[in-house]
Amino acid sequence: MANQDGHRRFGNIRKRESGRYQARYPGPDGRMRSAPQTFARKAEAEKYLSLIEAQMVRGEWIDPERGKIRLQDYAERWITERPNLRPRTTHLYRWTLGRHITPYLGDMPLNRIDTPMVREWRTRLLTEGVSVTMAAKAYRLLRAVLMTAVKEDELIRINPCRVVGADQEKPAERPVLTVPQIFDLAERVPDRFQALILVTAFGSLRWGEAVALQRCDIDLSAGTVRVRQAFVEHRGTGLILGPPKSKAGLRTIALPKAAQPVLKQHMDAYVGEAPEAFVFTGGSGRNIWRGNFNKLVKWPEAVAAIGAAGLHFHDLRHTGNSLASRAPGASLRDIMARMGHDSPRAALIYQHTNREADHGIADAIDQAVKAARRRPSKRQQQRS
Repeated sequence: MANQDGHRRFGNIRKRESGRYQARYPGPDGRMRSAPQTFARKAEAEKYLSLIEAQMVRGEWIDPERGKIRLQDYAERWITERPNLRPRTTHLYRWTLGRHITPYLGDMPLNRIDTPMVREWRTRLLTEGVSVTMAAKAYRLLRAVLMTAVKEDELIRINPCRVVGADQEKPAERPVLTVPQIFDLAERVPDRFQALILVTAFGSLRWGEAVALQRCDIDLSAGTVRVRQAFVEHRGTGLILGPPKSKAGLRTIALPKAAQPVLKQHMDAYVGEAPEAFVFTGGSGRNIWRGNFNKLVKWPEAVAAIGAAGLHFHDLRHTGNSLASRAPGASLRDIMARMGHDSPRAALIYQHTNREADHGIADAIDQAVKAARRRPSKRQQQRS
């Protein structure tokens, strides 16, 4: 604002040789600072100084020097300093950052990144063939990093990640196997891995949870499987044994009776007597890597033979979730607890899971299995 003598009460403006106007103002520490850009008109420079003065009055002003840190440097520090990140999550964050964010925005100072720049970055990802799902994951990571820069570190005033719909994924609908297909698939893999197929599908397990099961986690008399840990794979480091994906992942699951004899035979034939012996291992007795499994069991050929070409191992869990959701009398809380679903209500779901309801889900699946097995499968008809 200018006083009656024509001099500004806050800051000053001067016309440069280029004809553009430069605005300067004193910070709370008394040091003079320049606007990050010059202005075509004096009125624009005056408006800028008025906004800066108002921010200082409201206590919202942020020293622009603080926001000059490069996005790449800040994001790397952000990942390192995140509390309670699982090793796999840390790995995925670093991969996403290095693959989809820093090659485009890494050298930009935080305070120079604006919404049009973020929108252009996302558009470029999609134009270069990055899937909508992956672009959404990258966008959410960038938004989380910059939100910390706003709220916790006070390096920038607003988060530029304001692109409507950019955080939404549109994954393709995954296939769901029928009960006969589950048993057919189990018959088509080597004997050593048949129980793995059934336990994963009917127990709604994640890969890391299934291969981390130990003898002490299996109660054959009760027909239950206890999930208390999971393997995470790290190239160059190996398999890391840790807790499940979330607190809700800690759970005990009742298996349908039709799957229990196969699991018992597997325990007798392939699992050591020690309580810590792993239930599912390779022929050498070592733990299984997810990347080696498809080749180990000739997965593409097996799923194609049951009419489910393109099926992923994770789709077995999806199948189990679908079967559980159709079980009569099972509440949403029962189903989410069985899946080990991670949500804001995960702890409540885990603590109040009704064990009888979980056995009811298993019994309902068992009835579906019995009904399906009364009808001969296509493979059995071919054999006849």
